[in-house]
Amino acid sequence: MEAAGRALCARDPFNPLITTSTQAAGILVISHCFHLFLKQFGQPGPVAQILAGIVLGPSLLSRITKVNQFFIQSSTEDYYKVLQFIFRTIFMFLLGLEMDIPYMRRNLRKASIIASGGLIIGVLFGIVAFISLIILLRIKASFDYASSIIIVLANSASPVVFRLAAELKFLTSDTGRLAVCASLISEMSCVLLGSIVHSASWEYFGKGILLLLLTIALIVVNKYLAFWCNQRTRNQKYVTHAEFLVFLSLLVTVALVIEKYGYLSTASSFLFGLMFPREGKTTRSLLHKLSYATYNFILPVYFGCIGFQFDVSYMGSFNSFIMVIMMIFMSIASKIIGTLLACHYLKIPTDEGIVLGFLLDLKGNAEFHIMRNLPEDTLNPMDRENVENLVVSVVVMNTVIAGVVVAHILRKKEEYFSHSHTSLELGEHESELRMLACVYGSRHISSKIGLISAFSESLKTPVTAYLMHLVELPKKRTKKNLMYHQLQDGDQYSDEEDYGGNDVVEINDAVDAYTMETKVLIRQRKVVSSFERMYEDVCDSIEDLRVSIIFLTFHKRQRLDGKMESGKVGMRTTNHKILRHAPCSVGIFVDRGQTGFQQPSSQSVQNIAALFFGGSDDREALACCKMISNHPHIHLTLIHFQLSPSSSQTGYNNGTPHRDDELLMDMSSHDIEAEIDRAVVQDFYNRYVTPGQVGYVEKHVENGTQTAEALRDIHDTYSLLIVGKGGRGHSPMTTGMSDWEECPELGTVGDLLASSELNTTSSVLVIQQYRHSRNDLN
Repeated sequence: MEAAGRALCARDPFNPLITTSTQAAGILVISHCFHLFLKQFGQPGPVAQILAGIVLGPSLLSRITKVNQFFIQSSTEDYYKVLQFIFRTIFMFLLGLEMDIPYMRRNLRKASIIASGGLIIGVLFGIVAFISLIILLRIKASFDYASSIIIVLANSASPVVFRLAAELKFLTSDTGRLAVCASLISEMSCVLLGSIVHSASWEYFGKGILLLLLTIALIVVNKYLAFWCNQRTRNQKYVTHAEFLVFLSLLVTVALVIEKYGYLSTASSFLFGLMFPREGKTTRSLLHKLSYATYNFILPVYFGCIGFQFDVSYMGSFNSFIMVIMMIFMSIASKIIGTLLACHYLKIPTDEGIVLGFLLDLKGNAEFHIMRNLPEDTLNPMDRENVENLVVSVVVMNTVIAGVVVAHILRKKEEYFSHSHTSLELGEHESELRMLACVYGSRHISSKIGLISAFSESLKTPVTAYLMHLVELPKKRTKKNLMYHQLQDGDQYSDEEDYGGNDVVEINDAVDAYTMETKVLIRQRKVVSSFERMYEDVCDSIEDLRVSIIFLTFHKRQRLDGKMESGKVGMRTTNHKILRHAPCSVGIFVDRGQTGFQQPSSQSVQNIAALFFGGSDDREALACCKMISNHPHIHLTLIHFQLSPSSSQTGYNNGTPHRDDELLMDMSSHDIEAEIDRAVVQDFYNRYVTPGQVGYVEKHVENGTQTAEALRDIHDTYSLLIVGKGGRGHSPMTTGMSDWEECPELGTVGDLLASSELNTTSSVLVIQQYRHSRNDLN
């Protein structure tokens, strides 16, 4: 056998390894050129990569004799199979590792109904397609062949759906995540169906049970091995290269054993990632090391190889052309009809149903493996080649058409599918809360984890929390002079990994400790940029992650004597720009960690006060307080500042001369705001104060001086004071307070609470509500 293999390789004019490497490089280069052109029309990367494979394959360039002899050799097919197996194993593991498990658990019923709709209609259409193939192509009928055609039409390729949604920047939306969940259910169902058909005999069934036990065993081993690695590498950012290779070797070895016995390892690889422990350095290392390689090399080459297999000459005959067109039509129709029926039952809008239908029509993962694993006696060699060419043609053209249509719909309905939950006051309390906390260093991490804890442990609605480390990019970048093999084990070759210093390790340790204690997952991000441009990266992340509120760190920090001192000027500049351009509500946290807000716990019960003067920002602050009012270790009090009766009779005029019509318009808008404020406070009082869940205090003041005195009276009572930035108009309650304003980004009241002059021990959270009229980011 080995001698025959050497003889076969000897007949090839080129080394197959060189051929495979050149093909991968060609796909990357051509796809990049396509992407530069197609992204102007909103087309995603997978479309460009499949087109690159078509250009390089037998449809175009490989029709040239010399090119064909170089790329298509007798032994290269084995290399392609091995490469596709490794790539498929890695990105299915990564897909499971990045899966939003809480969302999948909450929406399992909805995703299952949507997937079932496409599967049921796909099976019916698959039966029709199978009968048509027998008639048009005159192929011998068999049960294995029929089940394979049905699977091809009913399947959805979850990696293609995932990558397309990420490229089009709606992966974090409800539609995008629902599409990924539904595609996973559809694909796993098709893989299971293929396995059942394959294991029709007791012998294969027994092997399937053993392979299932092997999968469970590796899941358990990974759990304990990850825990051991986390304990072993306490002072490092990532696990060592050797430990990383151990996890990767175990994954590939078990997947290889599964494939050796004729089963598809897609489901097992996904389960390995899905059940992998989420906390600790091990998961962080796997995500860091695999993500870049997968999204920039593995998936582009994989999609390109799909296009490379497409041969347009197969469609030269009339019957083949009719069959390809008919199967493409049936595939699209089955997914659209099934998905729309399911969406109608679930009361999902039609626009979302159409997008979901086209996304679930994406193919290109399990179909090739199922067709290639048909028993030898199912079809004769000529019929097998025709069927494989048919499947490749359907998969390639189907994926390109669906990708182009989805991109067009999203571009046309951009406003409908864009980030909409931009504030807390107007958001639905039953929907998910997505929040982003930013830190500039390790000294800010405890307060931000405390804020995340206050929200995530009190809300009945799900909370998705992100933590972003903002690192200043040095003006003079220093390059490493070491070669890769000279780096210490666990170090990274990229210079950007050095930015953040030891703060990165301390932040990671704090997040891991919190996750281990509470089982609440905090998703980490990192931005390395100059302070002048940092706000752009933050605002882009807000839109990509679709968060409703972002928490920033105040540029001043508390000294040992309790006074506040300024930090880096760039921090204040960045906060200013984010306040102006952020497409969501913004909170600035003034941390007095020694005496102020701590993480709520049974040993540290936090007394928090909401200061309400009126206006849009105070209403947003009150909406924020609603979300932490149910925390078992938080005592919340609403302090409602109101004008004294004698002062309110003087009217709204603050002494500034107005024309009569201007005064009437000003009075009218003020009355509307006041009425909204009264309604919001009354609703809050009825829902939270009356049942005794929240305390309530009224303070009547006449001017800014009395307000300042009232704030001094409460400065030591609470660990955290929450107040809106502004939006109050010309309120007499704050008149004159801006005369000594030092930090206008905090507003009149927030500036006083954050100043050392007040001599308060409380931390302060200043909230600014997102305003749609704010200028867009330039």
